[in-house]
Amino acid sequence: VIGLTMYKVAADDEFSIAAKGAIAVDVTSGKILYEKDSQSPIEVGSISNLLTTYLVYEAIDKGQFNMDSFVDISDNAYYLTNNIDFTNLSMEARRYKVRDLLQASLLASSHGATVALAEKVAGSEDKFVQMMNAKLQEWGIADATLVNSSGLNTKLVEEETTTKTDTEKATENKFSAYDVAVIARHLITDFPKVTDITSKVKGDFSGIELDNYNYMLKDQPNFRLGVDGLKAGSSETDGISFVASTTQDGMRLITVVLGVDEIDGDPYAPFVATASLMNYIAQHYTQTTILKAGDAYEDSKVNITDGKKATIPAVAEKDFKVIQRIGSQADYKISFTSLKKTYLAPISKKTKVGTLTYEDPELVGQGYLENKQPSISMVPSKKVEKSIFLKVWWNQFVRFVNE
Repeated sequence: VIGLTMYKVAADDEFSIAAKGAIAVDVTSGKILYEKDSQSPIEVGSISNLLTTYLVYEAIDKGQFNMDSFVDISDNAYYLTNNIDFTNLSMEARRYKVRDLLQASLLASSHGATVALAEKVAGSEDKFVQMMNAKLQEWGIADATLVNSSGLNTKLVEEETTTKTDTEKATENKFSAYDVAVIARHLITDFPKVTDITSKVKGDFSGIELDNYNYMLKDQPNFRLGVDGLKAGSSETDGISFVASTTQDGMRLITVVLGVDEIDGDPYAPFVATASLMNYIAQHYTQTTILKAGDAYEDSKVNITDGKKATIPAVAEKDFKVIQRIGSQADYKISFTSLKKTYLAPISKKTKVGTLTYEDPELVGQGYLENKQPSISMVPSKKVEKSIFLKVWWNQFVRFVNE
């Protein structure tokens, strides 16, 4: 085990994103690679749809409905498509498939489509917001503010009053960059097929062509190889925000820039800021394999009872990859822990018998999303057969006497 010296790593003084909040994380490990005011919640507009999308996919996974299930458009959702102040997609048919509504929500930020999906999952938008809050609580997010499923400012759909209670009431969803990163990571980890939608430059909604507001996709003004999602959004108060997912130099990344400063009204500002953040990551971090699949780490082994062997090496179930700073000399620690004191034979090669954990000495901000440092499951190097009858009988007799 290598000696461990823990210390914090700050972002370079010379590098700063022109945004109110920002964060970059490695999807596989959850390691934070850059952050700026990442714990400060601001209004994020339709970035909220990422959480709604997660709950839709979760409902599909539970068998509540499928992508080809039809959704009846309620008067509540239909109203949002007919108000000239915030409509961007008509839903005159009043009945659409789940897959069409997901495209409308993720690509075109359709408020009506998002509300219709929320109602499909929970029966009403109010109940759906309760589900959203419960999911955030499950993920350890406590600083977010949720008023609806779509991120639409409620002042646009409700008559304003002058009472103190109403004027102090929240009117728009608020998330921190950290919150958004947690949501995005869960979405693309648990339901990776979401990028089949978010990577589309154009979509189709019952014959209506949808434009994706992600200008970093192929053939777009800010194209960058590897980008396949996720969502742009805006707020009158806090400006434009963008969440990107990409693969670069073998790393699967999520970047979040919230409340981007639009220089001279430049509509591409959030994508320029995102590209500079991705460049920063490429210049400062690299992915390292610290243990290959099938290899043991030092003396990682487990005890076997009634087997043809008394111990068996524990090996990596898959390649163990971590993200490290380029040129770093910091010490790190790797530790192996057996899940049980001993294992009773026979044992298959797929049995999870231990955990190998990487303790990172270079932490940015909180270090890792949800405070979970990288680890990997360890399995037996080979199948362990049960020993001959007489040896098993003798072992059981000895244990009986000892006990």
